[in-house]
Amino acid sequence: MSALLEKVKKNLILDHNEDDELIASYITAATSYAEGYQKKVSGFYEINPMDPTTEQAVIMLSSHFYESRDGSTGGFFQDKVDASEQVWRVVNMLLRMNRDVVI
Repeated sequence: MSALLEKVKKNLILDHNEDDELIASYITAATSYAEGYQKKVSGFYEINPMDPTTEQAVIMLSSHFYESRDGSTGGFFQDKVDASEQVWRVVNMLLRMNRDVVI
């Protein structure tokens, strides 16, 4: 997961390691969401590679979880009321692209 952790940190523009454990937990949650949404067995991505669109969805969702820890919308779109909803729409769209793909 270290490669995915580094990609999420780059997406968040983080250059410290203080929140690595927290971000790793968000990656786990986002990956679990992806597996469920794509109707794959739990742990599927522990033994199978992620398609790039699924990986992007996990990166986006992990970043969203990190930036919205208090339940509000955070980060770049913090002043947009529907930003959180838009994140979920994009993530779900990306995950739909590989719902039936088994690598």
